[in-house]
Amino acid sequence: MIARSIALGATSAAAVCTPMAAHAAAPVRFASDVFVEKFVTAPGGGTSRILARADRLNPGDRVIFVVNWTALRGQEFTVTNPMPRAVAFQRSMDGTEEVSVDGGRTWGNIETMRLRDRDGSLRSATPEDVTHLRWRVPGEIALRGSGQLTYRGVVR
Repeated sequence: MIARSIALGATSAAAVCTPMAAHAAAPVRFASDVFVEKFVTAPGGGTSRILARADRLNPGDRVIFVVNWTALRGQEFTVTNPMPRAVAFQRSMDGTEEVSVDGGRTWGNIETMRLRDRDGSLRSATPEDVTHLRWRVPGEIALRGSGQLTYRGVVR
């Protein structure tokens, strides 16, 4: 497995995006990118969306994480990605991910996750509580040989 890490400067905090394959029966390769999403006024008064490589980030920046994978054999595998602490998860592009809000110990849909507040009361987890993301890539999709996982966040 080859994984490329992306380090980002976010007002003195470093954010790292490192995909990991778990339970992969065959070699899987990853290439990750992080983009800042901006909207600018276009000629004629409209709005244009621009994606720029994320070299430096500021609080409030909207970021898009892209994890490209290549599977050498068409066997199922699982991709696990920690959320950088400096970035609050917003959503994935397809909604097929499982999330963890406790550092990867338990997994599920965000709607089913609960957290204990400092006062001991339970509350529903929010996307901003997500610490890890996980996708299960079934064999029929791995047979394609390559694919992409994309998710959004906002710099804290």
